[in-house]
Amino acid sequence: MAEIAVITGASAGIGRATAREFARRGCGVALLARGRDGLDAAARDVEALGGEALIIPTDVADAQAVERAADQAAAHFGRIDIWVNNAFAGLFSSFLDATPDEYRRVTDVTYFGQVHGTRAALRHMLPRDEGVVVLVGSALAYRGIPLQSAYCAAKHAVQGFQDSLRAELLHAKSRVRLTMVQLPGVNTPQFDWIRAHLRGKPQPVGAVYEPELAARAIWKAAHSSRKQWIVGAPAYQALFADKFVSPLLDRYLARKGVEAQESEEPMEPGCKDNLFEPLPGDRGAHGRFGEGARTRSPLLWASGHRGWIAAGTALAIGASIAARRSRT
Repeated sequence: MAEIAVITGASAGIGRATAREFARRGCGVALLARGRDGLDAAARDVEALGGEALIIPTDVADAQAVERAADQAAAHFGRIDIWVNNAFAGLFSSFLDATPDEYRRVTDVTYFGQVHGTRAALRHMLPRDEGVVVLVGSALAYRGIPLQSAYCAAKHAVQGFQDSLRAELLHAKSRVRLTMVQLPGVNTPQFDWIRAHLRGKPQPVGAVYEPELAARAIWKAAHSSRKQWIVGAPAYQALFADKFVSPLLDRYLARKGVEAQESEEPMEPGCKDNLFEPLPGDRGAHGRFGEGARTRSPLLWASGHRGWIAAGTALAIGASIAARRSRT
């Protein structure tokens, strides 16, 4: 078996696509999520692709449950090589319409879930002095937007967590690596099960990418020495716009950001969500925004080949200088 990976939030969306990506590579995969139906389906996917699956129903907000899951995965497979912190919880709501319990739950899953997962992974990796933890971030780690303050704040927190912990690992001269993937909007089922205090159904803003692209980026991150991988033009745009024109971006989002996240299709009365409890059934990896969703990111390709691009650019510049000198 090539490698052993633990993937949180593995029952649907990006986690589901990531489980498939790792299974294609022959990995053994421990699948962590709350919903048993989705976990069972994800295990079938992994096994159909040649991987070995271990189902561990887990709420990542529960630190002790995550520790037990890590022990179970290590006991079953013999080790943990890669830990992917993908699980998250979301909430579409203005700040004052969100209850403290809702806000805390988003933070517990989206931020503390990654902290709990990282702690459990390091407990197994540090004694062996090898392994990699992949944090799954977002373009919204750089730029908060209206209606998603709980999620944006949690992703910002993960960003700071990575900076601090990565410095500690480097100080200790550990060979265990910590990396992050910053993702754009992705076509997953989240928009149909997320809690939303809106008139219209929630929808992504800007360019949307298929979850398989995110899964490939996570695989790349797990097998490189890079601190982070940024996926998709929207993530780069968020990074640079907030860095250079943040106050102007505030005003633009105030005018456009709220309506852009609400579709014209009204919310269904009594619509159930998965914020506190998993929903029954298998939701798969894809959502309802597949039309026009992108399967490739030229910027991700360029990021993965930046050494070759830099060398090619240097050669081109050198050839140009030599040509000019030969003409003088």
